[in-house]
Amino acid sequence: MNPTDEQTTAADTFKTGDHLALQAGAGTGKTSTLTLLAAATPRRRGRYIAFNKAIALDAATRFPPTVTCKTAHALAYAAVGHRYARRLGGPRQAGWRTGQALGITKNLCIGDREVTRKALSQAVLKTVTRYCHSADHTLTRHHVPRLRGLDDPKHHAQLTDAVLPFARRAWADLQHPDDGIVRFDHDHYLKIWALTDPTIEADYLLLDEAQDTNPVLEHVINAQRSHAQLVIVGDSAQAIYGWRGARDIMTGFDGTHLTLTQSFRFGPRLAAEANRWLQVADAPIRLTGTHTIATELAPVTHPQAMLCRTNVGAMTEVMHHLKAGHRVALAGGGESLRALATAARDLKEGRRTWHPELLLFPTWSDLQDYAETDPAGRDLKPFVDLIDQHGTDAILAAVDQLIPETSAHVTISTAHRSKGREWNTVKIAPDFTPPAGTDERDASGRPVPGPIDDAEARLAYVAVTRARVRLDIGGLSWINDHPDIATPTAV
Repeated sequence: MNPTDEQTTAADTFKTGDHLALQAGAGTGKTSTLTLLAAATPRRRGRYIAFNKAIALDAATRFPPTVTCKTAHALAYAAVGHRYARRLGGPRQAGWRTGQALGITKNLCIGDREVTRKALSQAVLKTVTRYCHSADHTLTRHHVPRLRGLDDPKHHAQLTDAVLPFARRAWADLQHPDDGIVRFDHDHYLKIWALTDPTIEADYLLLDEAQDTNPVLEHVINAQRSHAQLVIVGDSAQAIYGWRGARDIMTGFDGTHLTLTQSFRFGPRLAAEANRWLQVADAPIRLTGTHTIATELAPVTHPQAMLCRTNVGAMTEVMHHLKAGHRVALAGGGESLRALATAARDLKEGRRTWHPELLLFPTWSDLQDYAETDPAGRDLKPFVDLIDQHGTDAILAAVDQLIPETSAHVTISTAHRSKGREWNTVKIAPDFTPPAGTDERDASGRPVPGPIDDAEARLAYVAVTRARVRLDIGGLSWINDHPDIATPTAV
């Protein structure tokens, strides 16, 4: 293809040797641009660091031989991870068994909650995970996660006092290359590698998906600045994994900032819709659609993909489409839905669950009360209502009926799972609810909606930019009545 002016500018800037941050909007050909950069300096050795193995393998077929395409985990494994090969892929075991082996033998009472040994064990393992994702050299109090039902700071401090010694014991166990108590996984050797302050041998580094970078990798990449040219590429408006510790390292990057705004995925009408959400998110770019692509914004009766805000919304859509006789696939598989439904069944049958969202609730009625009356539990109410309406057996049976995407009439996906994907026709599910109303009233006496949260706007932007041919805005159509949002103008 003929490069756009923006792509040509990126290649020319790259040849100067400047560190470069490249904001690449949805469908703007970021991989094609990176291959153009590599071709611009054929005598230099580069490394492309991909978000996952599938992307790395695909990139290897597109980049010239001077660029090695790997994930960060592959780099870490080659350097230190191979020493722990005997521990990788070890047998899975329940978290409470790991906790018991670490010395957790008693339940803990905090306020009016009983934190079981299972819950403590899960908190210990999650503490280690949070430490591994961080750039911190030592494991400290702020790595201990907050648990639902222990929202009071004093209660969390008590939990931290109990968890931290066992978390440090678990991390010490993970340093042994041959055997140990804690199941060893890929994030563990990545952290061990990062703690060695490694040098990545290359003339330049290309970091993909930089808007969702774990701090541990950010630290490693920035440490290469003195000997390698850094090029980070991503879309700040698609930074949607902050809830699990990822950071957008694009906007604060020390280097030249350029943009890719011409989308090759969709036409001007959808670009205008995307720009409304980019405006809300205060994003650094606005998109231009390709005029030869006539993407429509119109109702879709039988979409290829149905995009949902939550796992609960996805569960609802799965059951609805199965009832209508459709062949249904779920992006990423049904295990997350199965785990939620199984946890609900355990609680309804009087058993404790160790699902991380529900493990502090001894009974189903306790969870119902929390979801109904506690502000911290409002996001669980749709899940509770769904279980109360359909029952766990019906939901588990629905999960069993899921089929591969290649054979499905419709693919159900959360917006998070849809990132990096595209379909011809997309419909937005109704669980993208509008912001709550304020005390103000408009001229018709209706409550004036509150401001749209930045994180919600970024997730909506991801969702609406998955379509190529037709988008049914569906559950996001409330934006048309929001007083802060302008009517879209095709660009």
